[in-house]
Amino acid sequence: MAARTELTRADILPMEQYARERAARRKAMVEIKRSRRLAVGPFATLCFENYDTMWQQVHEMLHIEKGGEEQIADELHAYNPLIPKGRELVATLMLEIDDPVRRHALLSRLGGIERHVGIELNGETIAARPEAEVERTTAEGKTSSVHFLHFDFTDAQAAAFRTPGARIVVGITHPDYGHLAVMPEPVRAALAGDFA
Repeated sequence: MAARTELTRADILPMEQYARERAARRKAMVEIKRSRRLAVGPFATLCFENYDTMWQQVHEMLHIEKGGEEQIADELHAYNPLIPKGRELVATLMLEIDDPVRRHALLSRLGGIERHVGIELNGETIAARPEAEVERTTAEGKTSSVHFLHFDFTDAQAAAFRTPGARIVVGITHPDYGHLAVMPEPVRAALAGDFA
């Protein structure tokens, strides 16, 4: 079955139904996300998004904010760009630092980190492309703790990624945060389904 690439109004449950199913759906999503996460260094995590993760996110926003029908179009507009479109992976990069003083100091040094992330595969690097609609680094060089990244693959790169056992390395090469992580096979297998 082909991966879904867009949420529509028809995909949105009535909020009463979602409220009844919420606990079970959130529990199931924890399992889905477990095979879509990759830590890169001590405090950067890439969470690779897909139709299911964005379906859950939209429903959570609607449930929490209770904006009704008027809110739905805004949520679809915000989250549809984060669903892979067939030749890409899409990830949320989270810089997770609990201590607020340390977090502020570190984020102040990591401006532009979103342009220093890549996926290495067969000697080629697929560079991250930050989500165009949202600028996450200030003019003063302070970055956000959350970034939305696209990785655009060629057909050959997507085929190589889908190969069981392929060695895939995700790297962050920012001068103040240089780390690599080898993608575990269960993560590669889960993400391979994002390609058309």
